[in-house]
Amino acid sequence: MRGILGRLVPDDAAIRTGLRWKLSAAIALVGALVAIALSLVVHNAARVSMLDNSRDLADERIQVAQRMYESGRTQTFGVKVDDPNIPRELLEKVVQGRRATFVSEGAHGVPDIWAAVPLKDGRVLSLHTRFTDRSATVMADLDQALIIGSVAVVLGGSALGVLIGGQLSRRLRKAATAANQVAKGETDVRVRDAIGGVVRDETDDLARAVDAMADALQQRLEAERRVTADIAHELRTPVTGLLTAAELLPPGRPTELVLDRAKAMRTLVEDVLEVARLDSASERAELQDIMLGEFVSRRVAAKDPDVKVRVIHESEVTTDPRRLERVLFNLLANAARHGKPPIEVSVEGRVIRVRDHGPGFPEELLVDGPQRFRTGHSDRSGVGHGLGLTIAAGQARVMGARLTFRNVRAAGLPEHLPAEGAVAVLWLPEHAPTNTGSFPVLPLSGN
Repeated sequence: MRGILGRLVPDDAAIRTGLRWKLSAAIALVGALVAIALSLVVHNAARVSMLDNSRDLADERIQVAQRMYESGRTQTFGVKVDDPNIPRELLEKVVQGRRATFVSEGAHGVPDIWAAVPLKDGRVLSLHTRFTDRSATVMADLDQALIIGSVAVVLGGSALGVLIGGQLSRRLRKAATAANQVAKGETDVRVRDAIGGVVRDETDDLARAVDAMADALQQRLEAERRVTADIAHELRTPVTGLLTAAELLPPGRPTELVLDRAKAMRTLVEDVLEVARLDSASERAELQDIMLGEFVSRRVAAKDPDVKVRVIHESEVTTDPRRLERVLFNLLANAARHGKPPIEVSVEGRVIRVRDHGPGFPEELLVDGPQRFRTGHSDRSGVGHGLGLTIAAGQARVMGARLTFRNVRAAGLPEHLPAEGAVAVLWLPEHAPTNTGSFPVLPLSGN
């Protein structure tokens, strides 16, 4: 699914937004819709109520005017008899002998209030007033209050969304960080402990599920590691006996073949045991202070005098010499086995680079890193068991170092053409890797 989405939306074109802002925007939108709906309802209800009051007032005034007219007194209140401007709808009701009121839309949107009553002589007595200024002022003040209240609701909802979304986002970020630590091999990290808090929500359910999955995977990997270690350990004795017996055979080509395969099997068994120990996370580095350039030059010269070593910048480092030598020799062996000469080693500060001039590392290794029993594509396969780089990466991890891989390509070289070499880079840490549980080797005191 991720690959499909990645093809549909490139990483550089994807829009990344925080959960807090999405939640804030959602709450603000809902608050705005609710505020608008309530404002419209309140506005209409207030307007209808005021119009009803105006119609009731007009009805009372027309009744007073009717009594005064029929008693022969002078007319007041702006009452007219047989007003030609009386609305037709109102006139139809009055003709039927009913006293009625009517609201019409006047100039500039101001309502006109009409009231009419039939007289005994068949004439129509009507009253025409407009929506009072006081009522219009009250409506304007009400609309202003509704607008201010709506804005306050939207801003308050946004702030509440930021607070709630921020808390949820922090919990999710903590969960993601803890999950990444588990993925990197820190088996003692648990997502539920990382997010903390007293609130129990879906985030806790997710954390518990991830922790349960991590525990199950850890148990399965530990079982597989134990089985692998047990098999390799059980094979060590018969393989050693086979190698001893082969050395007792009479000289000849068959004996050389048997010895060669027996030695290869012993090497494989030892490598499998080493990988099992590295997977158990029980290995600890024995740290010493060494001059890195001098150390690498002496070890490479003893291993293969044909390999050129170039010390660009000498530095003193605190590391495990035995494990560093193991990593260096495995990188050299991989370059000799799968690459092409010349093989070059450079030391620059705390960085060691091993380069060959072969077809380069396979893409699977560059993407996923070293995988056991995987030797790459046909250009870099045919010999070996795929454990050399796996052991090198594991030993580097114990030292607190970082091992990276890349291919050397000329600018503009098409991807389908082979690279011009492979480079393995070992980055030693600036400080002693105490976070791996390593410990320094103390010098012996003289007596």
